[in-house]
Amino acid sequence: MQLKRRFSLAVLAAAAGLTAGAAQAQSSVTLYGQVDAWAGATKNLGQDRAWGVNSGGMSTSYWGMKGSEDLGNGLKAIFTLEAFFRPDTGKSGRFDGDHFFARNSFVGLQSNSWGSIKLGRNTPPYFVSTILFNPFIDSYTFSPMVFHTYLGNGRSGAAGISGLVGDSGWDNSIMYSTPDMGGLTANLIYGAGEQAGHNGQNKWGGSLLYFRGNFAATAAFQQVRYDGAPGDLNSLVAGFSRQTAGQLGATYDFGVVKLYGQYQYIKNTISTGDAKSNGGQLGVSIPVGPGAVLASYAYTKTSGAADVKRNTWAVGYDYSLSKRTDVYAAYFRDKVSDLSTADTFGVGIRAKF
Repeated sequence: MQLKRRFSLAVLAAAAGLTAGAAQAQSSVTLYGQVDAWAGATKNLGQDRAWGVNSGGMSTSYWGMKGSEDLGNGLKAIFTLEAFFRPDTGKSGRFDGDHFFARNSFVGLQSNSWGSIKLGRNTPPYFVSTILFNPFIDSYTFSPMVFHTYLGNGRSGAAGISGLVGDSGWDNSIMYSTPDMGGLTANLIYGAGEQAGHNGQNKWGGSLLYFRGNFAATAAFQQVRYDGAPGDLNSLVAGFSRQTAGQLGATYDFGVVKLYGQYQYIKNTISTGDAKSNGGQLGVSIPVGPGAVLASYAYTKTSGAADVKRNTWAVGYDYSLSKRTDVYAAYFRDKVSDLSTADTFGVGIRAKF
């Protein structure tokens, strides 16, 4: 859990336009985030090795603000603004040209009895299920499951659509989440294309999350008809019109070891022939001293319009210096069919605030 620094903002009657004697609502704003940088070497699929200092070894660096106002009767107004950045260069975003508030940017309402609704740019439930049920969580550097789900495999054409299209944040979206029902929550999201001439171009999905004692499980689904903008799937592969994906995941913490498992199915609807991917991930987290040994293996086979096999594994150790700061070392290895093997290794530090 992230440790957050909280501070309260008094709601002034004059600023709010309230008359004397009117009741003031209670509000708060939280500033939080994390900085993650690492040093090591990366050899991408089919490329040469490069050494350097990079950002986002275990987690993508970001900062954010979120706030709420108590409206009474268990109802709150809420907002969240979260921006990625790269500490190795000081640049904003995950990459050049990224949205400023790319992680989340929404406003909404939250109720103790009926849940929450959020409008803006939201993190889709499928992404949350992906990162919660593998030991390397949201690492775009060392997590095999993140690579198989969100990063390309170095191939072109239909063979290169090995994971999801549509990004890990959805613009122009509305998301509903139920309240906790005995450990079970449900989430639904819809993203509008918002372009004339592209009716029916949208994104939608949902998930179930269950946490009870040492056991947790998830089921997630999403369907997208565009990547960054309506009509752009055809530019990735001629005749590509829709992608559907489903995932199941579970964890169990035995104390001496925590087990992770995921299964994933992706179907790319292409006029010249569909491409289907089946695969999953198995992983462990083993407490050792003030940290944990992490290990994960992922496998995906794509068939139909393309035949590609991908095998990826990673090992690492994450050492906690405090509740907010940890250091880590990890090795990652990736193999895709006939391409040369890729690997990454390095050490890093992550500080949360």
